[in-house]
Amino acid sequence: MDAMVDLRERRAALLADRRLTWVFGADDPGVEVREAWAGEIRLRVHVPRGGAASGRPLVLALHGGGWCWGSPEQSRWMAGRIAARTGAVVVAPAYRLAPEHPYPAAVEDCWAVLRWAVVHADDLGADADRIVVLGDSAGGTLAAVLALRARDEGGPPIRGQVLFYPLVDLVGLHGPGLAGILEHYVGPDLSRAEEWAVSPLRAASHADLPPALILTARFDPLRPHAERYAAALRTAGVGVAVHCPTFATHAYLTLPGISPASRGGLDRTVNFLDHALAPRHR
Repeated sequence: MDAMVDLRERRAALLADRRLTWVFGADDPGVEVREAWAGEIRLRVHVPRGGAASGRPLVLALHGGGWCWGSPEQSRWMAGRIAARTGAVVVAPAYRLAPEHPYPAAVEDCWAVLRWAVVHADDLGADADRIVVLGDSAGGTLAAVLALRARDEGGPPIRGQVLFYPLVDLVGLHGPGLAGILEHYVGPDLSRAEEWAVSPLRAASHADLPPALILTARFDPLRPHAERYAAALRTAGVGVAVHCPTFATHAYLTLPGISPASRGGLDRTVNFLDHALAPRHR
């Protein structure tokens, strides 16, 4: 446990090192970054400068890190660029991490933040009827889970889901470091990996979910997960767009300084969001 906390602190120090902003990217100058709290959950809120003061679309952005590491700061480049280019308010929560807080803590935190954002949409300058959930890696899994839960619980209404190289089936997860992540996340009872809120591919149905953009990469070891989830959504009649750059690997969207593919991924994300979040005439 102490070793994991120490690793988190060292990773946080890396993100805070201004000399490495060329690797991780920096906050967008056209966006104001505010700190807010949903109960005890810290939020990093990206609000575009200028323009409308209300009625903006809302994007809930969930960071990756295998449910054990990570923070909203590691996704600041992507979150800020999305806010600046789409005019959306982007809310990025610091959800609880395993193993101190195993499943379902992260799911419950992200669900609580989604509900909080709907209730506080006016305070955020956002439109509670124009929401997209987005996440990378473990955050992509959480975004997929939120879309399923919102469908099953009658809302909040979600216009789209953007899943960057998600893990969608944790049963029998193997590979360097992955088996350990599974045990940290679900605890000693590995059978919990069969629950759909851990492994969204195992949901009883994928029908009636919002349209999806799924980004993966040619050299991403989790690419089969993305492809299987895209296939499951298509089979259920859900609209899906998949982008798989040839010269990229896992986490490329949070490494703009060393992965040219990150900008192409950002462009596709912005195009999808512009369509999904467009006002609907009544």
